[in-house]
Amino acid sequence: MSTQRVFVARLAGCTVFDPSGDRVGRVRDVVVIYRKDDPPRVVGLVVEIPGRRHVFLSIGRVTSIATGQVITTGLINVRRFQQRGGEVRVMAELLGRKVYLNDGSGHAVIEDVAIERSRLGEWDIGQLFLRRPKTSASPFAKGPTTFANWRDVREEQNPGEAQSAEQLVATFSELRPADLANTLLDLPDERLLEVAEELPDDRLADALEEMPEEDQIHILEQLGDERAADILDAMEPDDAADLLGQLPETRLEQLLDLMEPEEAEDVRELLKYGPDTAGGLMTSEPIILSADATVAEALALIRRHELHPALAASVFITLPPYETPTGRLLGTVHFQRMLRYPPHERVGAIIDDTLEPLPTTASAAEVARLLASYDLVSVPVVDKAHRLVGAVSVDDVLDYLLPDDWRSHDADEQPAPARPAPTARATPGVPR
Repeated sequence: MSTQRVFVARLAGCTVFDPSGDRVGRVRDVVVIYRKDDPPRVVGLVVEIPGRRHVFLSIGRVTSIATGQVITTGLINVRRFQQRGGEVRVMAELLGRKVYLNDGSGHAVIEDVAIERSRLGEWDIGQLFLRRPKTSASPFAKGPTTFANWRDVREEQNPGEAQSAEQLVATFSELRPADLANTLLDLPDERLLEVAEELPDDRLADALEEMPEEDQIHILEQLGDERAADILDAMEPDDAADLLGQLPETRLEQLLDLMEPEEAEDVRELLKYGPDTAGGLMTSEPIILSADATVAEALALIRRHELHPALAASVFITLPPYETPTGRLLGTVHFQRMLRYPPHERVGAIIDDTLEPLPTTASAAEVARLLASYDLVSVPVVDKAHRLVGAVSVDDVLDYLLPDDWRSHDADEQPAPARPAPTARATPGVPR
């Protein structure tokens, strides 16, 4: 008889605490193993710890699962989680899977999975929350839902039939881009590509910007040409240029031709510069205003939610035109300074013209030195005619200076010791 039931979609994101009440991390998935005649057995949780590393927490080290929190014994192996043969991740692989009901009433899609704790302290998959096919032609209609036990359904997938990733994508909606990127890269490759196909263009673009280049290329190459071009359109021009710069020339031109003309032009301009120069590091879309604009207008532009925080720290004042390459650069107005003046004040009256802009040919080391010397988060970049062509932000420089694998690098990570593959008799609580 079951004494406790927890739905996995609600468990995901819950905080994990040690016995002292200190925060260890957050739950990102539940790992199960299939058994021949019984429901799958839970063997552990995937937990995201500081540093965005995903580690395995054996279910035997979980002392309590309550609303919004998981309590552990405090003993966690901090080596990066690697899925073993026979293991299945509920969030990544079960949600969205099609099953057939044994009573002959048709098929349904798994939208959530309940894990249940028995009197013996073991956790198994119990009920499934299913959604049947919709019966209305309305695009806003959804099919009816129902509950079923694991033994009441069977899994069958026709050759070439893709597993639905819609439900999994919904669970990722609150993740920040860096966390989304890390979560995607932890998925099995086939599932990763299914989820990438389902993600909106802007969300996938944000995630790609946070991934190592080899992973960016791998995902981009699996998408259709039209979708790949849409993703590049949604990326920041400098990130899109960095990605395209890793592709063969013919592929690069093919994708540029499919992009929106304005976006493609920005990327082409950036590709003219060396990757280790201010021109290669900069973004071509800083905030640009005329000297007659008011503080209120400048602050309104800074409030745009899609604007990167580093670029929102200042606006650049130029002569017309006001899109890169602009007219002559007049100077910079910092966000903090704008807060000291009334909304109707002209930004031209509070310009900081003491900061010398960088030429497009400046080296990455020169850019880093200038940012560090004057405690800046961004610096303008100009061409030979002193026209503003872009701005380099501190995150652009860090991306360049850090090792290529910094997003996945763990300085203290050691190879995980060998362990036997899970079997039907796997015992909860055995250290992983």
